[in-house]
Amino acid sequence: MSDCDGEFTSGVLETRLDYRFRDRSLLETALVHASLAGETHGGRGNERLEFLGDAVIDLVVARLLYEAHTSWDEGALTRARAGLVNRTSLADCARQLELGRFVRLGRTERREAGTEKDRILADVFEAVVGAMYLDGGLVPVEVLARRVFGEALESGPISDPKTRFQEWAHAELRETPRYRTVRDSGAEEDDQRFRVEVSVAAAVRGAGVGRSKQAAEREAAIDALARLEGRDA
Repeated sequence: MSDCDGEFTSGVLETRLDYRFRDRSLLETALVHASLAGETHGGRGNERLEFLGDAVIDLVVARLLYEAHTSWDEGALTRARAGLVNRTSLADCARQLELGRFVRLGRTERREAGTEKDRILADVFEAVVGAMYLDGGLVPVEVLARRVFGEALESGPISDPKTRFQEWAHAELRETPRYRTVRDSGAEEDDQRFRVEVSVAAAVRGAGVGRSKQAAEREAAIDALARLEGRDA
């Protein structure tokens, strides 16, 4: 990537973040995944910023929840924070900001559609948060957190569809859902590459498709929950 390309990438992403960096090299480092750093100069890429960002976003979300819910006890605050600060949720934040467009990956991760992986997206979101904190302190991170988490900061403890369906299966059937890939087209750009079925006690409860296995599993859980709601209606 040329210096000119780097300036363009930083400028576009700064617009997405609604934050202007004083030191753009921090943002550029945050976008370098370890898979690329290892191939080029033997470094660790954004891992140090990821480590810092993990702690910062945990602190910021804890403070925002603490201020928003004065009647909640420690348990409720802890559950709400866990519902917001986890790999799936942070990957969703990265998707909101379109960080997958900007993260720089090594050859293997590019071949394996790394920009769709929750792990990589969550890590780059944390790295960007770490870069923002070093550049501007907690205030810009708080502003970003309010935007990407939105109403979830004001609602009760939340969980993703797979967690909600698992909670139902444990409570009603004392079984754990099992996800099985029934189709893989092998085409990296196929938005319906994977088809996954979720079953409980050998009975198929839902199905979903997605560009990644994780996305297809999430859609299968959503389908299963929708079927339950239809049955109960």
